[in-house]
Parts: sequence; C-alpha cells; structure tokens
Amino acid sequence: MGKSFHSTLFILITILTIAYAQNCNTVTFSNNNVFATCVTLPVLNSQLHWNYHPTNASVDVAYRQTGVSNSQWVAWGLNVGGSGMVGAQALVGLISSNGSVQGYTSSVSGYGTGLQPSDLSFDVPRIRAEMVNGDVVIYATLVLPAGRTSFNQVWQVGPVTNGAPGIHQMGNANRNSVGNVDFSTGQTTANSGSVGGSRRRKRNTHGVLNAVSWGVMMPMGAMAARYLKVFKGANPAWFYIHVTCQASAYIVGVAGWATGLKLGSDSTGIRYNTHRNIGIALFVLGTIQAFALLLRPKPDNKYRFYWNIYHHSMGYAVIILSIINVFKGLDILDPEKKWKRAYIGILISLAVNAVIWEAYTWFIVLKRKKEDKRTHVGNGYGQSA
Repeated sequence: MGKSFHSTLFILITILTIAYAQNCNTVTFSNNNVFATCVTLPVLNSQLHWNYHPTNASVDVAYRQTGVSNSQWVAWGLNVGGSGMVGAQALVGLISSNGSVQGYTSSVSGYGTGLQPSDLSFDVPRIRAEMVNGDVVIYATLVLPAGRTSFNQVWQVGPVTNGAPGIHQMGNANRNSVGNVDFSTGQTTANSGSVGGSRRRKRNTHGVLNAVSWGVMMPMGAMAARYLKVFKGANPAWFYIHVTCQASAYIVGVAGWATGLKLGSDSTGIRYNTHRNIGIALFVLGTIQAFALLLRPKPDNKYRFYWNIYHHSMGYAVIILSIINVFKGLDILDPEKKWKRAYIGILISLAVNAVIWEAYTWFIVLKRKKEDKRTHVGNGYGQSA
C-alpha cells in the first residue's frame, strides 16, 4: 500500500508540474491565432507568446496580462541597448473606463515619459490590443534588429489617470518585472538587469542607513541624555555618551540622505514627495542641532534656559519625524513584512524602556526634592533654636 501511495503521489505531482509548465499553451486567442512558443512570466500574472520567423528576422508576439480591470494600462517591451525601464521599446495597451483598449507603441526615454505614443527603434508593422474577460492581449509584429534574437525584456501594469497612463506601483512584483528572452531558442530568464539590481541595492542601503541612524540611534541618544544625567555619578559621562550617539547617528544619517539624493537623480520622474520633504527637513534640523552644540551656553549663563528649550524641542521633532519617515520608506521599499515588524519591535522595546526609566527618574527626582526639603527645614529649625 505504501508503494502504491507513493506512486500515485508521484504521478499527481508529475501531472501538476506538466500542467503548470504548459498552462500558457492552453490559452486560446481570437481569430484563431496560434503561437509556437510561450512562457509564463514570473510576476504580474503575465504571459508572452510568439512565432519567430528567421527568414525575415521578424517575430509575431502576443503579450497577455490577466486579471486587469478597466482604467488600467499594461505594457511589454524590449530594451535593445540596456536593461530596465529606461530605453525600453514598449507595446502599450491603454484600457478606457468602458473596457475598450488602445494598442500603440512607446519609446521610453526616461522615467517621466508617461508612455506617450511614439515610434520605436525598430519597425512594428502591426499592433492591436483587446480585452476579453479581464485579460488584455497586445498583438504585434516586430522586425528585430539585424543579427539579434536575444533581448532584455520588461513588462508592467499601472493605473490610468485622466485618460493617460499613471505611475505604476513600486512593489516587489513591479520592481522584478525584468528579464531576458531569446526568440530563436525560446529561453527566458528573470531579473537579468544589472541596472535594476544595482538600484535595488542602493534602495536597500538607503533604507538600512536611515532606519539605523535616524530611526534607532537618535532615540537612543536622546534617552541617554534624559535618563543618565539624573544619576550624579554619571556626570559628565552622560553628556559624552549623548554626543557620541547623536553625532554617529547624524553621520550615518547624512550618508543615507546622500544615497537617497543619488536614487532621486537616477529616478527622474519617480517622486515620493512626502518622504523626500521629511528627509530634507531631517537633514536641516540635524545640521542645526550639530552646530547648536558649538553655541551651547554654560550652565550658569542666563540664556541656557532658552537654549535648552530650543535644543529639546528640536531634538524631539527630529525623533518624531525620523520614525514617521522610516515607515514612509518601508512602505516605498515594500520589503518582507518581517522587516517592518522588526522595526516596530525595536520601537516598542525603546518605548517600554523609556516608560520604565521615566518612572524611575521621576522617583529619584521627587525623592531628592523631599530629602532636600527635609534638610532645608532641619537647617532652619537649627538656626532658630
């Protein structure tokens, strides 16, 4: 019975594997179109079907995007000279609110092009698009550049805003919709674009640097200043701990901020205004705080009281904005949920420690005031006696 069960399980797995591998071959198209080769693309519920004609170096393609709603756009294209979105020669299907689809070509010269209709770097004698039962298919004939059959490919889906293609999302699926296709051999690979991989590494570096500096080290430095200075034996050690922590956080944070500027310059047309503006504000406030240290009055100076108000209010504003911007960045990066949970866990840990230390320091402060009052009263009685 054991052998029979294992044999049955093996057959079922084999059948399912074959069915999955051939699922793009089961698709039927209008006008009885038949394609010799097809691949299921790894993300965004997409498929690519084609017939390659070596005699005239042309290829008939059908790009199929499933589960599309009205007022969306879909696109597939080849990047002849590079990888990624910029430089892609795209076939676009623009879906109107009534369900009709406009098929056209668009040469993507930059992130801000908006997929306007334009000619491609190679001929496209035929293009049309249709929508059937929530599936959009773009049909086209491409005249490939001479001597080449292998290209980097990109594909994407996004919203239609006021009748024009809007900016697509930046989730993992959208960022990973790149690869390579060889129309002659039928081989495809995913995530072959080194430019996209480099940009992802920069985004991750930017996120880690800012989360650690502004989002963790800054609050820890503030806690050191607030709670350690209560202990008489910690003076002036608490000050040096505070300065070291905040200065380190500022230096690391500036590195993260600079990485963000580089990402922005490399991603013309992609804007995260709230995240960017908060980042600029943090850099300015952090720099002012750093210079304020040089203008710190002595404890007995009459302006020290006002400096303390300024320094504390500015510091807490930096911490609050830092935490908000870390979450903004996490929403943009869209990493695995465990990273956001880990940061939330760190914040909860810091908050719990802050509550405990706050209660303990107030206990010490009130106890000292009570003792000082008792000593003062005792000294007063002694003098009157």
